Order: sequence, then structure tokens, then C-alpha cells
Amino acid sequence: MNVLKNFEAIFVVAAALATATSYATATPPVLHVAADPIVAQADANMPTVVVSAKRLSAAEKAALI
Repeated sequence: MNVLKNFEAIFVVAAALATATSYATATPPVLHVAADPIVAQADANMPTVVVSAKRLSAAEKAALI
């Protein structure tokens, strides 16, 4: 039984050490920015959606429920 407690303590210490080591040695990700950014241009053939319905009043919303 005493051996199991020692293994548990060793595991906890090893996990804490691994976590601390990973945070200490981590480097921030490098951000690569293109020199000439590509800007999306609007196309005249792009489909658009037009909603022409009126909004419901509070009384109409209550009637639907």
C-alpha cells in the first residue's frame, strides 16, 4: 500500500514538472504577414439577398406563440 502512495506522489511531481517545463520552454507563435495583402474585390455578378418583409409588432409576436 505504501508503494502505491509513493507512485502517486512520483506521478504528481512528474506531471507538475512536465507542465512547468512546457510553459517555460514554449515560444510564442511567429506571425507571418504578406508584404502585399490581397484584398477581395466585390464582383458585379455576386448574388445578393434583399428581404422586403415588414417586422412583426409585439402583439403579432405574442399571437404566434
